[in-house]
Amino acid sequence: MNKAQLIQAVAKTTGSRAQAADAVEAALDAIVRAVAAGEVVSVTGFGSLTPEVRPARTARNPQTGEPVEIAERRVVKFRPGARFQDLVAGRRAMPESGNCIQKDPKTSKAARP
Repeated sequence: MNKAQLIQAVAKTTGSRAQAADAVEAALDAIVRAVAAGEVVSVTGFGSLTPEVRPARTARNPQTGEPVEIAERRVVKFRPGARFQDLVAGRRAMPESGNCIQKDPKTSKAARP
């Protein structure tokens, strides 16, 4: 799924493609800005985006075997949420409709077996 397809999928829920495009753009912009600023972005049920620093190291050129210095760099790590992993792995059934990462509704004590 690319960004245009994501906007189209959100538009089915919101009813307006322009409104969906604004929402997707705003959400992605907020996520990128937060992670670039060093913050962890965690979306319950979906996952977490974490900025990390990879230290400088010495590697080898595979063609010549000579050592090559690799500078320190910042990367983004994604860790999917448990519900997301369960849906992908097939351990949880995908709901026919509604939000698939939303928590299950709580059952009252009287309704429990």
